[in-house]
Amino acid sequence: MDGARIYAENAIRKRTEHMNYLRLASRLDAVVARLDTQAKMQVIGKSMGSIVKSLDSALATGNLQRMSETMDKFEKQFVNMEVQAEFMEGAMAGSTSLSTPETEVNSLMQQVADDYGLEVSVGLPQAAAHAIPAKEQEKVDEDDLSRRLAELKARG
Repeated sequence: MDGARIYAENAIRKRTEHMNYLRLASRLDAVVARLDTQAKMQVIGKSMGSIVKSLDSALATGNLQRMSETMDKFEKQFVNMEVQAEFMEGAMAGSTSLSTPETEVNSLMQQVADDYGLEVSVGLPQAAAHAIPAKEQEKVDEDDLSRRLAELKARG
């Protein structure tokens, strides 16, 4: 019996260690994504700075062709920046472990518990099992308001 207890303790310790490493890996992925975003934004910032300087010099000299070329460059950089920002937002949203829908996690946990005949439903929240129907509450509020309106009309 002692051997089984030691084995169980080791298994639990290893499982906890594994989960901690998974959490750390997820956090590191999120940090890498944020650093990548920051590096790209710095490159874009430098490009925008050079474009603004070119536009300033073109405006100072009054060269319309150069102004047009600079504005085209500016618009192109701006579109590229929007696309990159949108892509990075999507990548960062998908890189964190907190973005996993809770209902899917609960469903998977329940499925595994059912497969092995375990009772874990006590710890899992049930979706809208205890919820009070909203329509009933709205109807009660509406009836109360109608009654109060009728009383006010009767008085005045």
